[in-house]
Amino acid sequence: MGTLPKTGSATIEVQATAEQVWALLADVTRTGDWSHETNGADWLEGATTAAPGARFAGRNRNGRMRWSRVCEILAADAPTVVRWRTVPTRLYPDSTIWTYEITPTEDGCRVTQRFEVVKLNPIIDRLFYACIPAHRDRSDALLGDLRALGEAARRSVPQPAS
Repeated sequence: MGTLPKTGSATIEVQATAEQVWALLADVTRTGDWSHETNGADWLEGATTAAPGARFAGRNRNGRMRWSRVCEILAADAPTVVRWRTVPTRLYPDSTIWTYEITPTEDGCRVTQRFEVVKLNPIIDRLFYACIPAHRDRSDALLGDLRALGEAARRSVPQPAS
C-alpha cells in the first residue's frame, strides 16, 4: 500500500491584483468559492481576518467523505503571503501547512499554493491513501483551485493592502 505525497505546489498567473487575491485568501469564509475540497470556513474565538494566531474551522468534503478541521494562521503579510496549518487533535493527529504566495506581475499577479505535511502517523498515512484517492496526486486539483481563486479575485472589487 502506498503513502501520500508530503509536499506539493502549483503556480499560475492570474489577471487580478495581489490585493484582490489577498482579500479572498485573508477571508477564509470565502474559501468555498474557489477550493475543490473546502466548502466553507468559520472564524473562531472572535477572529475576523487572517492574522498570526487567528483560528478557523474549515468544512471539507471529498466524494462521500466529510470532515472539519481547526486551522491556525501562521503568517499573514498583506498582500504577499498567507500561511496556515491544520491543528493536530485526538481525532486528526496530522498537521499540514498551507502557504499562498502572491507576487505582482505586469498583468496581474503570480500565485503559488504549497502544502507540506509536517505530522502524519504512518498508519493514518496509509489509511488516507486508501480512503482518499484524490490525495495521491493533488497537482490538477491545486491548479484548479488557483484558477478558480484567480477568477473569483478578478471579478471582485480591489481591496487595499492592510
